[in-house]
Amino acid sequence: MKRRPTLAGLTMVLVVALAACGGGTEKSASAHGGGGSADSRSVEQHDDKVTGVRDGVRHVTRRTTRATRPHLVKKCSTDSRRVRHTKRSKGRTKTYYTTKKVRDCHKVRRGSERYTRVLRAERWCVRLDDVGGKRTADDRWYRVNSTVYGEVKGEADRAKVTVQPLREGC
Repeated sequence: MKRRPTLAGLTMVLVVALAACGGGTEKSASAHGGGGSADSRSVEQHDDKVTGVRDGVRHVTRRTTRATRPHLVKKCSTDSRRVRHTKRSKGRTKTYYTTKKVRDCHKVRRGSERYTRVLRAERWCVRLDDVGGKRTADDRWYRVNSTVYGEVKGEADRAKVTVQPLREGC
């Protein structure tokens, strides 16, 4: 009888110890390019910096429109339900019933509301020539954040710049 709880406790300690050791190595391996989840790889792609000659910049403004959608409100109703209880003692079963109040909530449409719908998101792009020092890698567009865009826009045309792109293309 005493072996089972002891064995369960030791197993739990072993599992916790292995999880603690295994979790740290997997995260560090994924941060250095060795496996991991898809999320760690997408973060790793954003850490790569690109060097090239500034060829141009483009700022695409955000386009919005006013739209309407249904306005939903929460409507609740209370109801009484009959609940069956059974009690067993000394080989006999006793059944009794009680009423229980139940609250049922759901959303219902009540009118409409206006909101600003985004048709095109705002984005900032930079065009580079001689990407990575290769003379054949010309006219490559990279999407960057507004801070990097401001820095590159302030540089002279055909100046060598290093950017941290969010993604390729514009």
